[in-house]
Amino acid sequence: MTKKSHAMNVSIILGVSAALMLFFLVLVAHHRSIADRVRLDRSALLASGSSVAERIKPVGQVSVVAAETPREPVKNAVAAPPPGRDGQQVYRASCVACHGAGIAGAPKVDDRGQWARRIAKGVDALYASAVNGVQGSAGAMPARGGNPALSDAEVRAAVDYMVARSK
Repeated sequence: MTKKSHAMNVSIILGVSAALMLFFLVLVAHHRSIADRVRLDRSALLASGSSVAERIKPVGQVSVVAAETPREPVKNAVAAPPPGRDGQQVYRASCVACHGAGIAGAPKVDDRGQWARRIAKGVDALYASAVNGVQGSAGAMPARGGNPALSDAEVRAAVDYMVARSK
């Protein structure tokens, strides 16, 4: 290595070192003043006269009131589906995925042959299978068609819809 290239390397190293030192000095000077600024901001906030409880109070409040309604037991009555959700709507929202294509052994709607033996067991057996689910060698039916948000009335309405289309 020549003296000239050695001198050039040393000057480059010194230049980079000087730049790094300048950077660190600016960084340290900047961060030293942050504590003072935080203290000033905090003192301005505290000087406003607000209490800690006032500053950290929740923005809103949720109040849930349960309405008490007297309920009379009704024997041997099938609950009607909620207004606006009939069996066809429930079928289209939750049941069509399996009963439209025959997935996992599900009887296809409109296929009288597949539904005949199920209908022969009675509508109560169909309701029980739809609400509670069925695991068998021919396939599987998840409880409530895999939609736990469905009410018993909605499940029954969907069963009634499928049975009516499959007779």
